[in-house]
Amino acid sequence: MTHIRRWGAAAFVAAGLMGGTLLSAVPAAAVHGGVPGDFNGDGYKDAVLPAPGANVAGKESAGAVVVLYGSSAGLAASRRRTITQNTSGVPGTAEAYDRFGAATATADLNRDGYADLVVGSPSEDTSKGTNAGTVTVLWGSSSGLTSATDLPSPAGSPSHYGEDIAALSTGAGAKTRVAVSGDDASLYFSGPFRRNGSFGSVVYNNDTASTVSVALGDFDGNAVPDPASATVRTNGTGGDVYSNPASGNELRGDGLIVASGDVNGDGYADLVAGDPDEPERAGVDGESGGRVLVWYGSATGIAKDTVPVEITQNTAGVPGSSEKGDAFGGALAVADLNRDGLADIVVGSPYENLAKNRAGQVTVVPGRSSGALGTGSYSFSQDTAGVPGASETDDFFGTAVSVGDVNKDGRPELFVGAAGENNFTGAVWVLPGGSSRPTATGSKLFTASSLGLTQQGGTLLGGNGLLWVI
Repeated sequence: MTHIRRWGAAAFVAAGLMGGTLLSAVPAAAVHGGVPGDFNGDGYKDAVLPAPGANVAGKESAGAVVVLYGSSAGLAASRRRTITQNTSGVPGTAEAYDRFGAATATADLNRDGYADLVVGSPSEDTSKGTNAGTVTVLWGSSSGLTSATDLPSPAGSPSHYGEDIAALSTGAGAKTRVAVSGDDASLYFSGPFRRNGSFGSVVYNNDTASTVSVALGDFDGNAVPDPASATVRTNGTGGDVYSNPASGNELRGDGLIVASGDVNGDGYADLVAGDPDEPERAGVDGESGGRVLVWYGSATGIAKDTVPVEITQNTAGVPGSSEKGDAFGGALAVADLNRDGLADIVVGSPYENLAKNRAGQVTVVPGRSSGALGTGSYSFSQDTAGVPGASETDDFFGTAVSVGDVNKDGRPELFVGAAGENNFTGAVWVLPGGSSRPTATGSKLFTASSLGLTQQGGTLLGGNGLLWVI
């Protein structure tokens, strides 16, 4: 079995912008957008804007995370805190190409009422080797994120540990879990987690190909988070997808990013995978323009021979049409945006051609308790009226997506990253929650410079998503 990484043109452009040799400048893949969480316990969720390419104290691409504090008025650049490995209380030291913030996840790990932030630095050099990687838990408190501990890999020689991270708490003890991907393995930590850095147990799974993406979801309804993963490309296009990561348990279908949520409202989490690759055999290992696959959970979980539901831009009700190279499925989030009790699927197409090539687009596919997925879908781009900015070549709008209610009005906001914006300094749009779905009206745009990150290129505000592998 061969493990293949592909490199898009954008990766080489950004690497050149960031300086250094290609080997040192290219980061590992990290795919999910930062999810908001109430880190200071004031009742408002706080937004997480990673910037893994940020320079810190002269160290190129050491990485940073910008936290924007939620309020009744929403988000403002003036209400922010920038956290790096040079921040007091954070383990380690900012070093060139650590890429602190390349992956983030949010959950109340120690069940104290404050959300905690888990941050990956997949290119961190440690005593275990070059690019071994680290994962850091920033602990929430009444003062926000002021202390941190590392979540260590048990591997003797980990590789890019912290490429992707998922966290989910459905209860105390083992019902709180953190999943971490790396080139050598995927790891699954279980609680109880404590502020001193201790945890209940860890499973080290090196029984599958190198893992690009991880997710956690209660697929069988037993109130314990179950792991899921997607690997690097194993046979030329797409990676293997698992709801029970172990060799031989590959699900039917391919993907490079996974997420979970109850799409049909039956009480079981469903597994969703983005498969943005062009297929070698259309309809067999992908669809031209990309696709999203959905496996429904059940009382027995997800069987490996389950046939997934497929969604493309040619699916009835989905805006646009499938075109070669769109990379539909290149970013993914699953959350209830219209508050009907069903999780909706947010899909990034960062290579979508609009007025400009590879300007990018985001599509929302509403969850449905019956009938075909696709009905009622809608999309946003920089050409949508009310969305700040304008589509430009290689913006890659939709590099990363996430969802969270930051003004406590019960209407979740939609967050969209565009890594290529402004010479790859990146940008994040916040689309307010509306009466039935997010709206472009009143959207806010946060650029790297507006958040005090002043370097001229390669900041990657919002994260680099899957741009490095698609």
